[in-house]
Amino acid sequence: MHRPLFLAAIALSAGIAFVPKPAPAKSPSPSGLKVLARQEGGFNVSTVQNLIKKGDKSASNGNLQQAKKHYDKARDVSKQLLAFYRDLGGSFRGLDARIPREMNSKGRETRKLLAKTNLRLAALFRRQNQPEIAVPVLIEVIRVMTPASPMAQKAYQNLIDLGFVETPYGASN
Repeated sequence: MHRPLFLAAIALSAGIAFVPKPAPAKSPSPSGLKVLARQEGGFNVSTVQNLIKKGDKSASNGNLQQAKKHYDKARDVSKQLLAFYRDLGGSFRGLDARIPREMNSKGRETRKLLAKTNLRLAALFRRQNQPEIAVPVLIEVIRVMTPASPMAQKAYQNLIDLGFVETPYGASN
């Protein structure tokens, strides 16, 4: 009676040996997971830089409407990134200092790109003889960069050139 059990055990183990084992799932490469970090089509500083370049190219080709679309998109992405970096950094403040530092760094870089985009957009509005639309964009440059920064000083000089303000700004005064 033990012999049939023994034979059954052998048959069962032989059958198990021939059952295909499931292959471990292939995990995607780390770079494939970080879709937002891609140079093209991501959601990051590189995307803003690429949009500015596209806007510059369109403007130099005389296609001001297309340039405006690229600059507007660069502004929108910059503002979204700034808000997200600020919120994320604030969420981790007091818990892990590395994360707020990273978010502050990314925020500074993004603010510079926003200012750069705004200066380009203001120049485009001036080129289209729409100085009144350039004014709020120039003021935003000063607000996000602080008046002492070179980009803010350039924006303020544009406001003087447009006649919106009269008092020259002297950082040393």
